[in-house]
Amino acid sequence: MGSLTDFAELELLDHVFNAAYSPPATIYLALCTADPTDAATGASCNEVANSGNYARVVIAFGAAASRRVTQSGAVNFAQLNGSIGTASHWVITDSITYGAGNALAHGAFATPKALVSGNTPSVATTEIYVEILGEISTYLAGKLLDLMFRNQAYSKPATYVALATAVIDENDTGVTIVEPAGGAYARKLVNVNLGASPTWDLAALGVVDNTHDVDVGPATGASWGTITSVCIVDASGTGAGNMLMYDNTLADQAVGDGDTVRFPAGDLDCSLS
Repeated sequence: MGSLTDFAELELLDHVFNAAYSPPATIYLALCTADPTDAATGASCNEVANSGNYARVVIAFGAAASRRVTQSGAVNFAQLNGSIGTASHWVITDSITYGAGNALAHGAFATPKALVSGNTPSVATTEIYVEILGEISTYLAGKLLDLMFRNQAYSKPATYVALATAVIDENDTGVTIVEPAGGAYARKLVNVNLGASPTWDLAALGVVDNTHDVDVGPATGASWGTITSVCIVDASGTGAGNMLMYDNTLADQAVGDGDTVRFPAGDLDCSLS
């Protein structure tokens, strides 16, 4: 299994909540002698020695499905003319140049590859995949993976806070979440950083959160029932759009006529893993 690097997480979070990310047209596979970790960069990822005829190679992925993108087609490196150790791990980068660019994802090979003189290292099709986990919708996971690893357009969405009176599932949409009915309920727009309040902070340490208090409400003329969950959606109208991220761990809140649901600054944490 492959994981996003810290760089990739921040770029994709800001694509959703702040400034759009421009993906590379081509991505490359690099071989590593140890775990690159989430902190990997193109220059610091435990890449094998720059010798023995080794060079990064283009890698391609099939369309995202079930929250992952999977390698499409075998990746073949040049025949080695020197021994450079064993590749236990891999990194995907946005640069073909050794020691350059940004690391996008990393993972371990099921079976390490001996890099000895005369060998032609190869990675079989489907051997590498990258997956997004956590409280993010299946819809958004697929869009972000296709954006970064397949250069498939996904326009930066508008982001609204929506409340729900029933548990939210990763396959829910902006149509299927169960929102309050009546009582002047409406989703709340949260703008990009430096936009009109309320806004999101810039992504940092793997998280985007709200710069200002976000108030939904007040309920007017009727109660909203008991709020159990919150989510981020990409459309203003109740019962519309796509669900992006969600949280079912809220303390249940009974919202009566005249009540407002407030998320204090910093409380709406959105992250990727």
